[in-house]
Amino acid sequence: MNDYLITELFPIPLYKKSLNRNFKKEELNFVKKTRNNIIVNRGNSFSKNTDILNEKLFTNLKKELDLMIKEYFYNTLNVSKHILPFITQSWLNFTEKNQHHHEHHHPNSIVSGVIYLNADEQKDKITFSRRERTMIELDYEILNKFNAPFWDFPIKTGDVILFPSTLGHMVTISTSDDTRISLAFNVFIKGILGNNNISLKKLILK
Repeated sequence: MNDYLITELFPIPLYKKSLNRNFKKEELNFVKKTRNNIIVNRGNSFSKNTDILNEKLFTNLKKELDLMIKEYFYNTLNVSKHILPFITQSWLNFTEKNQHHHEHHHPNSIVSGVIYLNADEQKDKITFSRRERTMIELDYEILNKFNAPFWDFPIKTGDVILFPSTLGHMVTISTSDDTRISLAFNVFIKGILGNNNISLKKLILK
């Protein structure tokens, strides 16, 4: 019998939820037109428009995402209600077969999110990478959340994922015949920051 204790310190909260509706015809038509006005990225492309969610036809979608963001902030992170999260930027990503999206993170943002407008449930995924790097590469008999350098999350159309903007993520080479389309967005905050209590905030593990 093991006589030691393993504790998970500072886990990274990753939020995943699906929309309870299909995308509307006018929403998909807008996305289709946007593909004519894109910027070629390293491995895929993205829209020149970086205010997608401020388009009138996406008003309801933005409200749905706002509710999820608040659920993440207030129910998972237990952030004070004095702080209000809001979406700053939003853009469309297009990844064709044999294309990819390089590993990156989102600066000038606190939380980032992705909603998938078209994804192959059998083949598509988003890959996250560890924040820290090591100069020593060890061989592991079994990969788990303590040693894996990357973590894959399968996704499907309608899925929404929220995560800290500092978390590295990427899309490996797509093998799907369909164009993978996602709407990415960044979240910042406004409100009262800090307090008069300068003592170290800590959680005591019992």
